[in-house]
Amino acid sequence: MSVWFDSVAAAEPYAVRLRLAGRRIGVARQGPRDAFIRDEVIEGIVPDSGPVSVTTRVFDINEGQWNVDAAVVTSQNGAARSRPHTLRAPSAVPVHPAAWSWPRWKLKVAPAGPVKTRLAPLTGFDRMPAVIAGSWTALVALGVVIGFLFQGRLLPREHVDPGRVFLVSLMVVAAGSLGGKLWFIGLRRSLHGVWCDGMCIQGALVGAAVVMIAGLAVLHLPIGAVVDGTTPGLFLGIAVGRVGCFLTGCCAGRLSASRWALWSSDRRVGARRVPTQLLESLSALVIGLAGLAVILHTTTATSGALFVASFAAYTLCRQLLLPLRAEGRKTSRGTTVTAVVAAVVLSASVAVLMIGVR
Repeated sequence: MSVWFDSVAAAEPYAVRLRLAGRRIGVARQGPRDAFIRDEVIEGIVPDSGPVSVTTRVFDINEGQWNVDAAVVTSQNGAARSRPHTLRAPSAVPVHPAAWSWPRWKLKVAPAGPVKTRLAPLTGFDRMPAVIAGSWTALVALGVVIGFLFQGRLLPREHVDPGRVFLVSLMVVAAGSLGGKLWFIGLRRSLHGVWCDGMCIQGALVGAAVVMIAGLAVLHLPIGAVVDGTTPGLFLGIAVGRVGCFLTGCCAGRLSASRWALWSSDRRVGARRVPTQLLESLSALVIGLAGLAVILHTTTATSGALFVASFAAYTLCRQLLLPLRAEGRKTSRGTTVTAVVAAVVLSASVAVLMIGVR
C-alpha cells in the first residue's frame, strides 16, 4: 500500500518515522498473523519539497481484507541521526492513502477503505505513485527495435549488407543483457536484486561491444564500418530505454526541492527528485543524433572513430550524473578516474574524426 504526507519547513534535511498498523477484518479471535505494526523510516527529506509518498509491503500475514492506519510518529534530524535526542514530529502533518493522477502528474488522496492482500509474487505489479510496472521492459524492447531499424538503414551507407550483421546483432543484445547483470553484481558485490532489476548500462555496452567485435571478426565483416553504422541506433535506443527507468523507478535521483526537480519514485519513496534517468536519456539522444548527422552528412576515412567517440561521450555523461543519483557511491575516486579517461578518449576520437572527414 502507499500513503503520503507533506514535507514541512526545517533548517536542514530530516528523517520521518512512519508507523503503519494493520488489523484483519472479520476475525473474531486475532492471531499473530492477523495484525501487524510496521515502521518505515524515510531519511533525507528536503524541507518544503512538497508531498512525499511511501510504498510498503508486509509479508507473512493472513489472507483477507485489512484496515490499515498510518501516522507520523517521530521526526529526526537527518544530519544528526546518531545524537540521542530526536525532534518531535509536527502533530498537524496528516497521512493520506495515496493514489496517482497521471494527467496532472501529482499525488491525490485515495478513497478510504480496506486493503486486500494478494500473492507475494504479484506485489511487484502493485500500483505505486508515478510508477508503471513493466514500462522498463517495454521501452527497452522498443529501444532494441529502434536500434535494429536504424542499423538496417545506415549499414548500406557503410557498404555493408544488414542481413549478414543481423545474427551478430541478436548475439549482441544477449551479451548486453548478460554484461549489464555482471557489471551490476561487480558493483554491488552481491546477488541481491539482480534477478528482478539488477542491470548496469555501462556493463551492457561493454558486453555488447566485445561480442560485436568478436562476431564481426569471425564473419570477416568490416568492424569499424559496422560499429559506426550501428552507433546512432544504439544510443537512440538507449534514450528510449532510459525513459523506462524513470517510469519504473530505478536509478532514481536524489531528493531535491529545486525547480527543475521532478516528482518521481524509487518504488519505495516518492518525492521531488533530480531526474537523472531523463538527463541520461537526453545525453544519449544528443549523442545518437550527433552520430546520425555525422553518418548522413560526412564521410570519415577512419572507421570506428564515431563509435569510440560516442561511447566515450556517454561514459563521461554518466560519470557526471552518478553523483546526482540517490544510490550513493562507496568512493568518488573511480568516478573521477573514469571521467578523466573518458574525456581524453573523447577528445582524441573527435580529433581523429575531424581529421578524417572528407
